[in-house]
Amino acid sequence: MNRKLLLPSLLLFTSSFVFAQDKVIDNIVKEANENSQLEKLAHELLDVVGPRLVGTPQMKQANDWVVKKYADWGISAKNEQWGQWRGWERGVTHVDLVSPRLRTLEATQLAWSPSTNGKPVKAEAIILPENIADSVSFQKWLPNVKGKVVLISHNQISGRPDKNWEEFATKDLFEKYKKEKAAALKKFNDNLAKTGLKAKDLALALENAGAAALAINNWSQGFGVDKVFGANTKKIPTINLSVEDYGLVFRLVKFGAKPVLNIVSESKELGLVPTFNTVAEIKSKDKPNEYVMLSAHLDSWDAASGATDNGSGTILMMETMRILKKFYPNPKRTILVGHWGSEEQGLNGSRAFVEDHPEIVKNLQALFNQDNGTGRVVNLAGQGFANAEKFLTRWLAKVPDTIKNQIKTSFPGIPGAGGSDFASFVAVGAPGFSLSSTSWDYGTYTWHTNRDSYDKMVFDEIRSNAILAAIMVYMACEDPERLTTERAELQVNPRTGQKVTWPEQKKAIRKGGVD
Repeated sequence: MNRKLLLPSLLLFTSSFVFAQDKVIDNIVKEANENSQLEKLAHELLDVVGPRLVGTPQMKQANDWVVKKYADWGISAKNEQWGQWRGWERGVTHVDLVSPRLRTLEATQLAWSPSTNGKPVKAEAIILPENIADSVSFQKWLPNVKGKVVLISHNQISGRPDKNWEEFATKDLFEKYKKEKAAALKKFNDNLAKTGLKAKDLALALENAGAAALAINNWSQGFGVDKVFGANTKKIPTINLSVEDYGLVFRLVKFGAKPVLNIVSESKELGLVPTFNTVAEIKSKDKPNEYVMLSAHLDSWDAASGATDNGSGTILMMETMRILKKFYPNPKRTILVGHWGSEEQGLNGSRAFVEDHPEIVKNLQALFNQDNGTGRVVNLAGQGFANAEKFLTRWLAKVPDTIKNQIKTSFPGIPGAGGSDFASFVAVGAPGFSLSSTSWDYGTYTWHTNRDSYDKMVFDEIRSNAILAAIMVYMACEDPERLTTERAELQVNPRTGQKVTWPEQKKAIRKGGVD
């Protein structure tokens, strides 16, 4: 071929390709900003379906809702069973202080808590001994719990966050408060250790000794916010009282007022139920057996609606798939999205997927996971893959500067050993990456708390994340090269001072919540 003719032809082809690429990216940005479905998706998931504890009817309702939404957009999706879990359904929690005065308390039963079975528990509240000598003396005290509501948590000396103290107290007063707070917690923990029992064993010992109910407070160090996890009791209800109301009842006990609580804590046991991941697909005709994945866990804890953990990640990935289907319906590689179950109990859904689909894992170009709140993405690390910088930097180059310039990258990075579902893939040497967001006080106010609700969403930030995710997936699909998975020489972790080792694959728990 004439070389003089070849050069203009190549230039024409290259410019046409770049124009087509830029057109797709322009459409992605325009759609995300001008036709966003995020608020509607959030309302349907968080307000209508609500919290999504593994094993509950609401979790299955969420799975089915995701499948239906994808079908509405012309995207193939299915629920894929990965295991079974203890089925449970939350009911009404209502707790009143009825003596020495009447007050309705802010209370939530813990997940999987036994029910009061239609008959309220009305009983005097007591606290653990504050000066336990040893496990023998504790065992001698145990009969005192029969028929009582037992408060088993540390009583905070202040319900004000440290930030509030720091802002308004004098420097000396703040330092004094911090020392008193640390000393009080240490005293409580040292006293508790003398029982010879860990938390779960303590709950069962109190239950077996005839306690009527247990009350805890798991304050999240912010105004009005508690973390609410699972119950350790098998036969009696366990409730979380707010820091304010727990302190009230605790003081009434301590100063001899003999407070009486009336507890209604309803729930239903549903036996073992099937548990699912929801997986959707935009199939490629060019390279159907190579994959680019989006990833977010669908399950949540259930003291609130699970908005930032991980409703925000869920609707982000759904919106990204909607946009890609509209403007990139024929991808160069197959696009998958995994909406995982039981992340909160140990990444079980994604670990099961990795075990069940080696054909996808070994042909994975990249996976992008989001799971730490509603904020804009500000961190992207190479997860220990030697060549991650080359590919991720190339893909990021097409992201608008207003989004890209917010992101700090680190290469080769440290491979994630847990924390969220991308780690299930990293553990087997597959390129899973975390789109890590800025805080918005996530750790204190929304992560696993009773305040993780729709109103905490920051939709403009999620819109930016949808643009980022869609462009990263598009570029990863279009890239003529495969991201190679050679592992970098891992360095010393600056936080621990120890050399980092590659995480080991952990098996999914396929039957959970039962002994």
